Amino acid sequence: MEYRSIERTGARPSLLGYGCMRFPLDRETGSIDQARAEALIRRAMEAGITYYDTAWPYHNGESEPFLGRVLSQYPRDRYYLATKLPCWEITSREQAAELFERQLERLQTDHVDFYLLHSLSRRTWKRMLELDILSLLEEYQRQGRLRRLGFSFHDEYEAFAKILNHRDWDFCQIQLNYMDTHHQAGLQGLELARSKGVPVVVMEPVKGGSLAQLPEEVTASLRALDPEASAASWAMRWVASQPGVAVVLSGMSTPEQLEDNLSTFSHFRPLDVEENQAVEETARLLRSRLRNGCTGCRYCLPCPKGVDIPKNFQIWNNMAMYGNLRLTKRAWRELEPGARGDQCVSCGRCEELCPQHIPIREHLARLTGEVEGFLTP
Repeated sequence: MEYRSIERTGARPSLLGYGCMRFPLDRETGSIDQARAEALIRRAMEAGITYYDTAWPYHNGESEPFLGRVLSQYPRDRYYLATKLPCWEITSREQAAELFERQLERLQTDHVDFYLLHSLSRRTWKRMLELDILSLLEEYQRQGRLRRLGFSFHDEYEAFAKILNHRDWDFCQIQLNYMDTHHQAGLQGLELARSKGVPVVVMEPVKGGSLAQLPEEVTASLRALDPEASAASWAMRWVASQPGVAVVLSGMSTPEQLEDNLSTFSHFRPLDVEENQAVEETARLLRSRLRNGCTGCRYCLPCPKGVDIPKNFQIWNNMAMYGNLRLTKRAWRELEPGARGDQCVSCGRCEELCPQHIPIREHLARLTGEVEGFLTP
């Protein structure tokens, strides 16, 4: 297993981290399938994965207690435990303190190795400052109850820079993959963190599974270099090859996913120039398959008929780019029927407001048929 020494914090975690929000589920109850999930954790520990990332809300609150039970069977110095404060729920320092105590109980530990302010944005960061949550967590750090203090992030780069520059963070966590280089913090945020000596933990390296299964017509350059390598392995190697990345998280739900990642990270090789060019070509081909250039700015909303225009276009574009039946089916099922494109009455209000000048009415008329046709066996 590849390990990364983090001089700033004295930690040496495995480069591959286990993201604990996508454990296998029991089909009848929808809860964590504890036998299957425990087998995955045991295999991960056996293979040398030492970084385990969970959070208060994962699996409807089941992830922390489950992980605490399984990891408590191992010596505490054999793994790093990361969890997070749900900033959107916090309304007082007292509540934050109570929740932290409950997390330690759920995780069956007296300390957390990496503690994050969860999913920071402009709004939640402002709340954390107003409630003076940082001083509370800094006191816990002095007590040794949390060893390293950081944050995970979901907003635009400007907000990321403001948060990162506020204090000397021990680490931060951002979303990054070869399709999202300019999304949220992006590569610019990674470079800012690297310049300040802040280690970066990366989430969504395969874009929620979208980069794990790709249409054959876009992967020719990758297959020419290594016909046996999985699409996911290319995505993971791209992220892990970026300077400043300390841990790459993967939410592994099956033994096959785990073994593929272990193969990638047990003998990790950074991408060479030719391989990096092949990944860039794959990204270019994927972007060329976009149906339209909707940026999700939401200026077109609200629609008088309740159509969620950006969400419809997101599903349509992702279907066209990645050709992933499972992910398209899930996204379409989660979109309320009343918010789908076939509810459009062609009033034209949205087109007057769209800064991209997208022919929204024409595209809404097309996409429902295309998506449903893709989903029909």
